[in-house]
Amino acid sequence: MNPAHTMNCPADTLLTEGRPSDADGADTTECAGGYLFIVNPNSRSGMGQKLWESVEPVLRERGIRYQVFFTKYQLHAVSLVKKLTSDLNRHTIVVLGGDGTINEVVNGITDLSRVTLGYIPTGSSNDFARSLGLPTDPLTALDHILRPSRYLSVNIGVLTYDNKSRRFAVSSGMGFDAGICHEAMISRVKAVLNKIRLGKLTYVGIALKQILSLTPGELTVTLDDSRRLHFKKAYFATAMNLRYEGGGFKFCPDADCQDDLLDIIVIFGLSKLKLLTLLPTAYKGWHTRFTGVDIFTCKKIEITSESALPLHTDGEPILRQTHAVMTLESDTLRVIACNGRR
Repeated sequence: MNPAHTMNCPADTLLTEGRPSDADGADTTECAGGYLFIVNPNSRSGMGQKLWESVEPVLRERGIRYQVFFTKYQLHAVSLVKKLTSDLNRHTIVVLGGDGTINEVVNGITDLSRVTLGYIPTGSSNDFARSLGLPTDPLTALDHILRPSRYLSVNIGVLTYDNKSRRFAVSSGMGFDAGICHEAMISRVKAVLNKIRLGKLTYVGIALKQILSLTPGELTVTLDDSRRLHFKKAYFATAMNLRYEGGGFKFCPDADCQDDLLDIIVIFGLSKLKLLTLLPTAYKGWHTRFTGVDIFTCKKIEITSESALPLHTDGEPILRQTHAVMTLESDTLRVIACNGRR
């Protein structure tokens, strides 16, 4: 694949129409100065393809220079973006997909400081867009991307486990919330609910099921290598870079992706009945009033469990682990934002 030579110029000066490209072997030199679209056609159970078909005519009508890459399998966006950004030139990457696609793209970027990210949310949870106040209507989102007036320098998290590492944009957690993500990935109900635009209810249903079968255990949480905390009967511990996860649960209402800190939530010591009562209040952030909900801020968190627990980054499941560390990258990612929406 030939490297892309991008120009740092405003969108309205990009007047040469691009062409759709297949995948790994694309010649990115034809996209010099233009937009690189990463499209997950299967997001929201196939709606991604239909939404792209509504977006592309606008690009052609406006004479926008662009190139599009369709993801074909899990982690495909990681390899695509690695190749596209390996030249270390400046790129504007636009993601059309869900939080999982955002996660893959972030993990593929070679140098965060050389990339500007635009986002057209088409997933079932869309917590990245919700937290940043980005529009969910595809054409409105596209218009903001093509005529940007505001940018955010967004922190990006890093999960380290079993001598491996993976970035996250929204959150990374161990325990109950990760177990929901694991089951959602294989849920047939999710596909059905996505088709009627109720995909986030998948997480509510699975959460209820998980609570009934879950046995809480002991967790040790160490903050910034100095403060060690032990939690009995713990359900989960999660590092939040943004306020929302799991389709709208406002687990850390004060999380700020620009403050160089992670917000940590630990839920522990509750009966299952009380946990069932608590969860609905998390949509408004009112769960923080309950005993058994602790929130901290730090630059680094280490989580240790007596037994192997589910682990996730941005809702993408990872094999069960007993130990995980979450920190922040030293570089931030520039994200195209909207005026007055955050």
